[in-house]
Amino acid sequence: MNNLYIYRIFAVNNMYIHRIALKVMAKYIYQNADWTAFTWQEKRLSHVFGEVRLRQGKIIGLMNSLGFSSKEEAILVNLTSDVLKSSEIEGEKLNLQQVRSSIAKRLGIKIAGAETTNRRVEGVVEMMLDATQRYHLPLTEKRLFGWHAALFPTGFSGPYKIATGCYRSGDMEVVSGAMGKEKVRYVAPKAELVKSEMDKFLAWFNNDHTTDLVIKAAIAHFWFIIIHPFDDGNGRIARAITDLLLARSEDSGNRFYSMSQQILVERNQYYDVLQKVQHSKGDLTPWLEWFLNCLKNAMVSTENSTQKILQKAHFWKLHENTPINERQRLILNKLFDGFDGKLQTSKWAKITKTSTDTALRDIKDLISKGILQQTDEGGRNANYELVNFS
Repeated sequence: MNNLYIYRIFAVNNMYIHRIALKVMAKYIYQNADWTAFTWQEKRLSHVFGEVRLRQGKIIGLMNSLGFSSKEEAILVNLTSDVLKSSEIEGEKLNLQQVRSSIAKRLGIKIAGAETTNRRVEGVVEMMLDATQRYHLPLTEKRLFGWHAALFPTGFSGPYKIATGCYRSGDMEVVSGAMGKEKVRYVAPKAELVKSEMDKFLAWFNNDHTTDLVIKAAIAHFWFIIIHPFDDGNGRIARAITDLLLARSEDSGNRFYSMSQQILVERNQYYDVLQKVQHSKGDLTPWLEWFLNCLKNAMVSTENSTQKILQKAHFWKLHENTPINERQRLILNKLFDGFDGKLQTSKWAKITKTSTDTALRDIKDLISKGILQQTDEGGRNANYELVNFS
């Protein structure tokens, strides 16, 4: 769903929000009597559910077979991706190296080239790590308010002041389309209902011990989004709740795949299925089916990222006796971790905080050792890349 807007009192990125007296024109799921008595068709879900559970076991087995440093790297890569992509879904791009540095510092993982971070990055990382590393703790109103305050440490969403660390006090609707030609996609429950609806949600979350935890993760995500309890940040908090329950389903805070990364890939389908099920009478089958398939796809993509981690570990094993200085090591690790753009002498000098002459000497040294090569691309500035190795 393109051009998505939420209406309240302010504008954030592409989201326009203002307080209005809302009149619900269509019947939403929360308007049904006992609307949270959700149902689903187990037979329709059984195949993909079984595949998800099987892949969970395989991924955990694969990661546990890795060496300590490779396992740390896998955790760092996937947590970094989760934080970055969850924010990107909302139209906010965080600095990859700052996020990576913040997570590494909090988990006690040593990395080269750690960067100074800002309050915004620290807040998002704090929320995500609290959800995934303390997955066994109850989800409480106080904890949710802490997450929300961490997401907006200045009390602003973009240039606009919002209420932080508390439920919204105004009504809200989600709209798409150009300004002046808006179409209402969703009207959230009235503000005065939020507290009671969230109390019911939290009671279920903490006391329901019969629902499979993967299914529970999907239900919790949908339920929270329907209530839309905060002025902003509802999507990111819903995804943190999802990650918490997925960690609980594996009884591990080690995250080896990123659900948020896959939701970003499937964002249009995500909005479409939410819009469809928000008008249902309580049958969540279409939502659960999409969620399970998205989760399966996230696990499949993990295989690719794991191969990169193994490739990186293999590279350093091959070159454990090769003389490589700290500047070279920093850049090589960045190339394995996902370098932004083309590697050029000027970029090397900027990252390593050295002169272009020194950067060029470092590069030529790695070329002579068969580690880097110049690309075939033309132009005034030469580009460099890793040499394929096995």
